[in-house]
Amino acid sequence: MSAQIAQGALVCEDRVELVGDVTIGTRTLIHPSVKIIAEAGPVIIGENNLIEEQTVIVNKFKEGDDRNNIKVMIIGDNNVFEVGTYSEALKIGDNNIFECKSKVGREVTVSNGCIIGAMCELNTNEILQDNTIITVKQRRIANEKPQSQLSQLDFLSKLLTNFQKFKKPNTTVRT
Repeated sequence: MSAQIAQGALVCEDRVELVGDVTIGTRTLIHPSVKIIAEAGPVIIGENNLIEEQTVIVNKFKEGDDRNNIKVMIIGDNNVFEVGTYSEALKIGDNNIFECKSKVGREVTVSNGCIIGAMCELNTNEILQDNTIITVKQRRIANEKPQSQLSQLDFLSKLLTNFQKFKKPNTTVRT
């Protein structure tokens, strides 16, 4: 198995665990201490995503699953996974924010422009409507999508290059 890192993506070498068939898109930034595990099938991460420390993204088999039935996990573009996020969601659209320590289960489909609040946990079988905001106390639909995080991504990309070593892009990393 291998991980493919697109040109322009920044994947820290320090304690980043890429297991299985993982594809990382252009301008995606992966901080130290991140785990991306592709056990039940490939994990495909789009462009301009920010994946912060201690985030765990796992495509794994559920108990009783047919191990020959591969599931592809697709994460769209412009998503932010804040510190300590845990996600098993097989389909994540674009422009979503997963706040600190949020947890999303495998049966949840996250559409576009959603915000999963800090410490919130979703384990139901559901498709979130575009622009859904979930906090500890409520769930609502926003009138517009969240602001772009591209300026934060640019700032962190420049800052981290001064302090971190990165895996080489356009190479296949053996896992």
